[in-house]
This record gives sequence, C-alpha cells and structure tokens, in this order.
Amino acid sequence: MTKQLFILACTLLVMGCNKPENNYVVTEETSPEEAIQRGKYLVEVIGCSDCHSPKVFGEYGPTPDPARLLSGHPADLPIGTINKEVLQEWALFGPHNTAAAGLWGVSFAANLTPDPTGIGSWTFEQFQTAMTKGKFKGIEQARTLLPPMPWPNYARMTREDLEAVYAYLMSIPPVKNIVPTAIAPDAL
Repeated sequence: MTKQLFILACTLLVMGCNKPENNYVVTEETSPEEAIQRGKYLVEVIGCSDCHSPKVFGEYGPTPDPARLLSGHPADLPIGTINKEVLQEWALFGPHNTAAAGLWGVSFAANLTPDPTGIGSWTFEQFQTAMTKGKFKGIEQARTLLPPMPWPNYARMTREDLEAVYAYLMSIPPVKNIVPTAIAPDAL
C-alpha cells in the first residue's frame, strides 16, 4: 500500500509541474486583450505559421517571415514544374511550405491577415464555417478546403477558442497578398 501511495504522490507531483502556463478559458467575461493573447497562443500551438507564413531562410533553416506573418502563399512566388507521375504516390510542398501538390492538384495557403486580400472582410461566422465545416472563404455553398488544411481537426475547437483565434488574427498587421487560385489536377 505504501508503494502505491508513493507512486500516486509522484504522479500528482509530476502532473502539477506540467500544468500549461496558458490554462485560462475565453468566456464572455474575458477581456479583448485576454482573448487576443489566447488566440495568439492557439495559433502558435496549432502551427498556423507552418503553412500560412512565407519563410526566411537563415542559419537554422526556414522560419516564418515576421514581415509576412500569416499572409499565405506569396502571389509572386512561382511553383515550378510538377511531375504529375510523382503525385500518384507523393504529396509535395514548396520551399516556403505555403503551396502543396498532390492528387487534388495544387493548393495554396490562404492569407489570414486582416487585409481585404486576406480575411479582413470576413465575419466571425464565415471564419467559423471555414474552420469547422471546411468551406472555402467561409461560404456554405463553396468548395471544400483542399489538403493539407486540417480543418477536420479544428472542427472540434470550442466556439470560445475560435473566437480567440479570430480576435488574434484580426489584431495582427494586415499584409496585402492575393493568394493564387488552386490549380486543378487536370491543369497541371
């Protein structure tokens, strides 16, 4: 019995030490600043910049470009030649990780900044539709978002977390960038 209590005590100690620093929940009583901070935390943890931010290449490899944070695939960045035969067995990503090619064709990461070329004119409801139903531009009748956008994972986010992410995205500097239109597989 003493050994079990010791193991329980150690487990509780370890669990207590591993509490996340950012353990608050966004509620109606949450201030706008707290919601934005929660949204920033969520955007960073779920890796939005991995695909939605162009990269700068330095000593330690590619990192998100702070000047173009979350602005999507650069409009002036060519995608190069894609071997359609390779796409039968592989998915390919461009060097900025903002373009992906696969059996679906070529998809480009969207501009998530509050610029009108991004999500600046979107309502929260459109943002929620895009994130939870996977609809392009948050429009119910639009096509489904293309891979690699993991919207089915985000569909399980709480409304409060989605509101926080939206608040954060609307608070970042706008970046004008018209992301290219997806390329259908038969157009490659």
